[in-house]
Amino acid sequence: MKAFAKLDRIAVLVSVGHHRVSGASCYSRNDAAALEIARTLAKEHGAALEVLHAGDASNLALTDYLALGAPRVDVLPCGEADDAAALLADRLRGVPLVLTGTRAEGAYDTGMLPYRLADALGYALVASALDVSLRDDRLSVTQFLPKGFRRSVDAAFPAVVAIHPQAAVTPRYAHARAAAGTVEAQRTAPSLDADAQAWRLGPVERKPVKLVAAEKRSGHARMLTATTTESRGGNVVIEGSSVEKAQAILGYLREHRLIDY
Repeated sequence: MKAFAKLDRIAVLVSVGHHRVSGASCYSRNDAAALEIARTLAKEHGAALEVLHAGDASNLALTDYLALGAPRVDVLPCGEADDAAALLADRLRGVPLVLTGTRAEGAYDTGMLPYRLADALGYALVASALDVSLRDDRLSVTQFLPKGFRRSVDAAFPAVVAIHPQAAVTPRYAHARAAAGTVEAQRTAPSLDADAQAWRLGPVERKPVKLVAAEKRSGHARMLTATTTESRGGNVVIEGSSVEKAQAILGYLREHRLIDY
């Protein structure tokens, strides 16, 4: 992996979400937070800011990112059968810092793009970031953990940082910036997704059923939980390898009979 001595470029990946009520296309609040953090870092350290979207350049929701401070949005044409991660990786090679939201807001999005992109680029990945700063040419990130825990992470360039929805930033919308900015489609070679044929796309018939452990406490105990701050059980697994963490999740699912293997 190539080392970068200076933060001279910052890229932000933005997506198109859907309004929860109307279903109309709109900007993603997650990606808007990533854009605001990137704008602050670029201003503080004199870095060039690039805003990228893989999709359709004619989508009007992209102009919202101009209003939120993006000077220009470069769009890499990407269809449903294309590999967005591969397209973005080809464009982002050589960029020391890439920021993105944790997941898109289209519906039940997978949130896998930051991981696939970091793997394709060979970059380090820091997920669930609440704030990002630069200290001694290294990244200092405060990471969100469940149950109110926070963790400080130190990382070197290059890196992909996924911003958590609870990041303490307030994007500001200005129509004048939308009028001054531009959305430009870029010429790219198509990159077909080898797994696209295995998926069947169609309208949502019913919402996915979430795995929830059966509630075994009495009504009185549940009422006390609603009025106090006591723990409702479970474990926060921080230490250990990825295999050990996966085994902890698998053990929980088996204990509560959420899976049968």
